[in-house]
Amino acid sequence: MEEMDRMTMGWWRPSPGSIYPLLDQLVEDKLVRKRDDGRYELTESARTGPDWSRGWGPRSGPRNPQEALAEMEAYVTFLEDLGRLGKVDLAPFAPKFQALTKRLTDLTSGGKRP
Repeated sequence: MEEMDRMTMGWWRPSPGSIYPLLDQLVEDKLVRKRDDGRYELTESARTGPDWSRGWGPRSGPRNPQEALAEMEAYVTFLEDLGRLGKVDLAPFAPKFQALTKRLTDLTSGGKRP
């Protein structure tokens, strides 16, 4: 996290809530492994490059609701980090956040969108 802060010249210092889901996905994709000391390292597959025949590489988007929710959670964590660090004033975006919240609530409550 400190290295990301350094690399972005202080623009983004990710929180554990944004880093660990990403690491979990990289472990699942067998691109990194968790060492016994708790640190992570690249696997040989990651070092030699993606194996396109196995579907690694850029994705066109989530493939199911679970993946969509994981991406949404990561974006929310990103926005929380920006707001917490005072990097961006999120207040002007409140109407958009509220509209998205309503749409998401309607998905599970049986509400209808206009």
